[in-house]
This record gives sequence, structure tokens and C-alpha cells, in this order.
Amino acid sequence: MTVAPLVSVITPSFQAQHYIEKTIETVQRQTYQNWEMLIADDGSTDNTRSLIICAAERDERIHPIFLSENGGAYRARNAALHQAKGRYVAYLDADDLWAPDKLEKQVRFMMEKGYAFSCVSYQVISDEGKPLNKIVRMKPCLDYQGFLLNNLIQTVGVMTDRELIPARLLEMPSLRRRQDAATWMQILKGGFPCYGMEEPLAFYRRAKASLSSNKWGSVTGTWKLYRSVEGLPFYYACRCFIRYSVLAVWKRIYLPDWIYRSRR
Repeated sequence: MTVAPLVSVITPSFQAQHYIEKTIETVQRQTYQNWEMLIADDGSTDNTRSLIICAAERDERIHPIFLSENGGAYRARNAALHQAKGRYVAYLDADDLWAPDKLEKQVRFMMEKGYAFSCVSYQVISDEGKPLNKIVRMKPCLDYQGFLLNNLIQTVGVMTDRELIPARLLEMPSLRRRQDAATWMQILKGGFPCYGMEEPLAFYRRAKASLSSNKWGSVTGTWKLYRSVEGLPFYYACRCFIRYSVLAVWKRIYLPDWIYRSRR
């Protein structure tokens, strides 16, 4: 009988008291049960830490990591990654959610195909957890150039195989913004394409107070990623940036219920 490989769920948290319990529950409700959840709290001053402690006391698979001061999501994710024991690594931010069979289907997808890097499609939900009638579907396969021009990989849907991808490629660079995208780029440049699952198995929360909801910061962070981090030529960076901007607008256009239901 084949033993199900351990999945390490990496969750950075900061001032997440309104979301963290639901996020923990979405992992506990997974049909795939061989997981550990490493929650790296990045210096929260609200009730987040006490909620994490209570959850860990009730479930030994939950491992809190408390950082002394706020250093950014890259630092929290890397701290969790260094303590992870699983073959597979799945990323889940403190305000996002998964479908109950997300891990089961994604692990099977990767094991059967021998894939090192994958991402599921996802639905967008509001700050209150209500569907916003937007599904972002992954392409079957994205390489580095494909990601630059499509910008579809979302952290909530990502899973990587640490037996296939070198540890140095999974280490997130020290960027305050877009450190996750920079990580996916270095994995792609390392020769590991991202294989997409069409079924939406994750829920990305469009939280009002999130760092990514700061539009100007997101714009400047993306331009810095293209030019300073990736070193793209100016005109190609402009092309990628325009594509990014168009997709960013599309991701925020939500259909009325009656139209959305008629398209399903």
C-alpha cells in the first residue's frame, strides 16, 4: 500500500484575527489528511497569535512559528519553509480558503504526471467570504515567458515538489511586494513549468485591508519586479506591464449574479 506523502502547508499571518480560524478550518476539513500546517506569524499585535496557539493545542499537525517583529511575507514564508518536513509544499495565506478536496486532487495530479510545480484555478471572494462571480482558470502549462505575459499563477493554488525542485529555487527573495511572483519566476527559469488544473479548488479573498489591495503599491511593485529583479529590457517590460494591467482590471470585473449563473 502506497503511503500518502506529507504536505507542508505554509501560512504567513499578520493581523489576521478575523480570518485565521476559517483558514485553519479549511485545512482541517481536507479529505487529504496527511498534512502539517506551519503558521509563521509576522509580529501580529491583535488576537492572531492566541488563536493560532489555541488551534495548535487542539491539533498537533499545526505548528506555530512566532517572529519577533514584522519583516514581510517573504520572511514568514521562508521561516516556515525551513521547518517544513513534507515532500509537497502548498501555500495558503491567512485570509484564503480551499475546497475540501483541493489537496487530494492536486497531490494525485502531480504524482500521476510527475509534475514538480502546479497551480489550481481559483474563485475570488469578498472580504466577508461571499463569491464575487469571478473564476480565474489556469492555463494547462506555463513557462517563464508565458507567466510574464499571463500573470495567472496565484499563491493560494500553488503546490511544489521538494524532491524535484532544488531548495534554493523555493527560497523567496527579500521583496516587500511580489515576492511570491518572483519565486514562481525563479522556479520557471530553473526549468520547471507550472501545470494548471482547470477546476477551481481555491478561494482568493479580495480583502480590503490586504497589502495587495493597495493598487499603487501593487503597480510599483510589479514594475520593480520586471525591471530591477528580472532585469527585463525596457520595451519588453512595458509589454509585460501592459498585459499585467489589463489582466488586473479583468480580475476585478465581477459579473451580476444573473449573468454569471447563465454562463455556468
